[in-house]
Amino acid sequence: MSPERKPDLKERVLNAAEAALADHQYVSPIDILTGIRLLHEVNVERWKKGRIDSLDEMIQGNPKKISDALTLFRDWAVAKGLKPSETRYVRNSPAGTVNLKFSVTADPNTERFFRTHYLSPALPERKQKQITEKASRPEPPVVFDILRESECSECGAELPKGSFLLMEKGQPLCLPCARLGDLEYLPSGDTALTRRSTKYSSRSAVVVRFSRSRGHYERQGILVEPAAIEKAEQECSEDAEERAKARAAGAVRRQEEDRALIAEMTRQIAILFPRCPPKEAAAIAAHTAKRGSGRVGRSAAGRKLQEQALTLAVAAAVRHNHTKYDELLASGADRGLARQAVADRVAEMLENWRAR
Repeated sequence: MSPERKPDLKERVLNAAEAALADHQYVSPIDILTGIRLLHEVNVERWKKGRIDSLDEMIQGNPKKISDALTLFRDWAVAKGLKPSETRYVRNSPAGTVNLKFSVTADPNTERFFRTHYLSPALPERKQKQITEKASRPEPPVVFDILRESECSECGAELPKGSFLLMEKGQPLCLPCARLGDLEYLPSGDTALTRRSTKYSSRSAVVVRFSRSRGHYERQGILVEPAAIEKAEQECSEDAEERAKARAAGAVRRQEEDRALIAEMTRQIAILFPRCPPKEAAAIAAHTAKRGSGRVGRSAAGRKLQEQALTLAVAAAVRHNHTKYDELLASGADRGLARQAVADRVAEMLENWRAR
């Protein structure tokens, strides 16, 4: 069987550009670099939160490859007649709004190139303005609900376990020093109340806590102005019955969407892995597409039925159902070592299922 042809750089760039344009109606250099895997989305988020000084520090690959990819992108955008629109990249900090840097040197031409988004000229002017404004809006700061004692780097205040702190350039700040001391905590749980409180508050922050069992940070609630919570609570009490009906209708709609996604995912898995038993393909799709599971099938790539995401889902199913992986974990083996131990078996089964 002849090996599959790997797409060249131009094909990868164009695929990434078309996918971004279809997803959010504009394309940026960051979309291209993440799409062709020269830049990890996690590092983009770290940069937006101020944990990385300049984004170019995180771009992988040799300079020529990076330059060629961005040139291909620009040529594609021009040939497609997309409309350039300069976008602000900023973040909120205790000192106010801060411009994000793309390059270590802050070269004006480089900064301008990365700030430029390309929009479809077919979009109405109002829609173009909305997209640009949304892209330019800074993300709310992230506040940590700490699991161990800390100390404010600015005022020296002791912060016991369960306190809130903001990390600014690697240094912990208490809420008053972070200029967030006047905000009130609203726990997660009521989506409408959270959404409306955020809408009516001129400032807000997201509160997260590290989950030791899951190994990542989980959202706990928000910090907003007290008056915003009061106004949101009043609105929520006035239309509670109407929202209950909407929730019931939404639940039915989501069930239909999930059934359609699972059916299409099953079909795509069968195309990628023709020798995968049909019942198993359906079971894999149902498992990975479960709403709220956080599995790869619920990711943006999974819902778009991208090949890599579906392959990861099938590989995970093989690992759990056709190897001793779960037994190794149950015996106390390290997760990484357990994966290595069954990697050959997983690869062998995937190859067998791919055979036509």
